[in-house]
Amino acid sequence: MSALYDIAVDRIDGTSTMMVDYRGKTLLIVNTASECGYTPQYEGLEALYREFKDKGLVVLGFPSNDFGGQEPGDGAQIESFCSTRFNVTFPLFSKVAIKGPTGHPLFKWLAAEQPGILGTQAIKWNFTKFLVDSAGTVVKRYGSIDTPQAIRKDIVELL
Repeated sequence: MSALYDIAVDRIDGTSTMMVDYRGKTLLIVNTASECGYTPQYEGLEALYREFKDKGLVVLGFPSNDFGGQEPGDGAQIESFCSTRFNVTFPLFSKVAIKGPTGHPLFKWLAAEQPGILGTQAIKWNFTKFLVDSAGTVVKRYGSIDTPQAIRKDIVELL
């Protein structure tokens, strides 16, 4: 069993769950922010989710205020912003720390499984994306600049 499925996460409404709820699904896990230059990627992430959710893709959004203070809102504000501005229907989770010793275990695990350039485990900015196959293996890491549309081909290959 992948260590992924042992990780606890909190939904945007504050209820707790485990990543095991997503066993057997292809996941695109993203650290998000509402006031970032990459925030329009919500639209592309939602498009991917709608196109492929019936084939097993789940996009998971984890807001974080770690990068430039670009996610200042609470869960209700984040959820309202995402639904009204980008019509987001994919699962959103409670705001998490990404960097440093208080970084969420999910993102520590993802970064260790799929290091960035030169082997660094640091996540450098908002909208870093991790593609995880249905067996719980991190297949690829994408930087903030990588658009959801550019990731589409890799998703298609996994589904």
